[in-house]
Amino acid sequence: MNLAAVAAQARVELTLTLRRGESLLLTLGIPVGLLVFFSLVSVLPLPPGVTEPVDFLAPGILALAVMSTAMVSLAIATGFERQYGVLKRLGSTPLGRPALLASKTAAVVAIEVLQVAVLVAVAVVLGWRPEGSAVLAAAVMVLATVGFAGLGLLMAGTLRAEVTLAAANGLYLVLLLLGGMVFPLDRLPAALEALARLLPAAALADALDAALSSTGTLPAGAVAVLAAWAVAAPALAAWRFRWE
Repeated sequence: MNLAAVAAQARVELTLTLRRGESLLLTLGIPVGLLVFFSLVSVLPLPPGVTEPVDFLAPGILALAVMSTAMVSLAIATGFERQYGVLKRLGSTPLGRPALLASKTAAVVAIEVLQVAVLVAVAVVLGWRPEGSAVLAAAVMVLATVGFAGLGLLMAGTLRAEVTLAAANGLYLVLLLLGGMVFPLDRLPAALEALARLLPAAALADALDAALSSTGTLPAGAVAVLAAWAVAAPALAAWRFRWE
């Protein structure tokens, strides 16, 4: 694999993403807006022992940022590229399909680094004082990125672009509501809470909250759920993906 070609294509992918207003709204505007609004307006129920909204919100909003980039933005962009024949043309160039996928992955990681930097800075200004292990937090975010990217590519590689657009945004809203990102999962009905804990959004929010807490110990259940999605979603996407 030509690393120089991968780096060049990753720069193109990153530039195109940052030039799209809807992508910036999804990856930065909405997460920052939710973090600031719900940290300053005390309308959300908080888990026991948590007194400041930002302490509960910050890990969940970081999880939301990963989901918005690795799943929604990737799905929509790839879906339209597939429909317009861009993927087919790029895949047949000397760049090759493996290098193309590597460049898309690199662009996703770069955007996530930007998101984390912005969101952590905003949360600190709002009074968040993270503890725990940044290394563990980064590890679970990488694991979740693999799973969410698999879901995004599964939609992009099997559905029409317009359907992918609707499906990705619809799934985003469902996972936002069932992910424990803006209100605690224990406020849901018991059956719905049990279902939510099997989804990658809630598992990532739980794992990030634990990794950035004073205990710094990851919940085994959440990690297992993330690992399962990280294996199953990309495998299913690879099996079902169609380049044209």
